[in-house]
Amino acid sequence: MTDSVTMDNAGLGRVVERAATQDEAGAAAVTLSDVSVKFGRFEAVRGVNFSIPSKRITALIGPSGCGKTTLLRSINRMHDEVRGAAVTGSVRLGDFEVYGPRTVVTLLRARVGMIFQRPTPFPTLSIYDNVVAGLRFNGVKNRTLLNEAAETSLVAAALWDSVKDRLKGAATLLSGGQQQRLCIARALAVEPDVLLMDEPTGSLDPISSRHVEEVVKQLSSRVTIVIVTHNLQQAGRISDHCGLMLTAEDGSGPGELIESGPTPALFAQATDARTQEYIAGKFG
Repeated sequence: MTDSVTMDNAGLGRVVERAATQDEAGAAAVTLSDVSVKFGRFEAVRGVNFSIPSKRITALIGPSGCGKTTLLRSINRMHDEVRGAAVTGSVRLGDFEVYGPRTVVTLLRARVGMIFQRPTPFPTLSIYDNVVAGLRFNGVKNRTLLNEAAETSLVAAALWDSVKDRLKGAATLLSGGQQQRLCIARALAVEPDVLLMDEPTGSLDPISSRHVEEVVKQLSSRVTIVIVTHNLQQAGRISDHCGLMLTAEDGSGPGELIESGPTPALFAQATDARTQEYIAGKFG
């Protein structure tokens, strides 16, 4: 993988400004060109070309083991943490090359946040301190700014009314669904451009899942969202754009993007027979 080198905050700001300008003009927020991912000799994902529209919800669907999460993690360089992992091709945030020599990974991940399948609040921190942890990591010390960010983010995550009187309480005392929304608030506090979600309701009960889905739909007006889900009904309910990934029929070989497009069209008028069969529930 490409090693990151230092890029100052002003430099990243210019990149984000260019990305925002392009988004307003209708360009993709994220563009993947011929992206492949290997772990040693094992090729997990091959040759993906995919445009992710700005301020929309894009769902990656497909059966287990088809490379959805692997592809998702390539967008903010999560594979940098895995020995032997290699990502080839191009991933661009606006016109900024994610795997380019100017990239500082910690700054990139502030711009491209991630929510995991299981809620990951910091167990030793309070609700408040969880939300502002990213801001503090980036050097923000002003209490007024931290307070405003905490409230704004918790409101956006539909959690403020439930926790506003116990912000100093332990985050681990929240329910599973509340913890997941806390993690969303924590990601929002640093004002990301893109939010990656890896089966964010996979470990939640139906009621908590519904609350998270409602939050995700509301957030799409302010941030680009890419969600991996094994739940076709969920993809149909909340996504604007959808891409199907599959491996060979016997499960061997790398995952590939079979077809993508607006969700209603993909679900009703898929052009690839494999997409039609998967959506019809004939496999997977």
